[in-house]
Amino acid sequence: MALSLDDIRSLFERYGSLAYSGEPVTQLEHALQSGALAEEAGASDELVAAAFLHDLGHLLNLQGETPTQRGVDDLHQYFALPFLRPVLSEGVLEPIRLHVDAKRCLCAIDATYFGQLSADSVRSLQLQGGIFSKEEAEAFLRKPYAEDALCLRKWDDRAKEKDRPTSDLDHYLGVVERMMHRHVTI
Repeated sequence: MALSLDDIRSLFERYGSLAYSGEPVTQLEHALQSGALAEEAGASDELVAAAFLHDLGHLLNLQGETPTQRGVDDLHQYFALPFLRPVLSEGVLEPIRLHVDAKRCLCAIDATYFGQLSADSVRSLQLQGGIFSKEEAEAFLRKPYAEDALCLRKWDDRAKEKDRPTSDLDHYLGVVERMMHRHVTI
């Protein structure tokens, strides 16, 4: 069953106040900050929608606060895709699906990246398969939407700032709604 815009709003209204895995922000604040960082970078509406929705799987597959401390990988990057696929394009879905592997790739190709990860991101990296080998990173970089996923990953890492001003939920739902309409009319 596909998620409607109202379903997405309800998920954020119901669960958006949950803590974002040991970070000083809530799930909603993280989503809003991710979308804001994408907009500030001049990203396309597809990539802004992806940035805003990239962790929606956490709200669909509730595993409690900071599941990585219990050795749980909630596979959030995959969890929302079956619900979003009927209503959104690959340009939104693929960066979401690839954003975890983008972290694994960035650790392999950027010597400074690992040192910038939060404690929870380091824990989740191990649960998600660890740092890519050189060959795995090269294969990842050849995938469609890999560059978008790398951008999304970097915004994801920065979207953990307490009290950072952003546009509101309605603003980003408006971006998602435009992408839903575009997907239906194509």
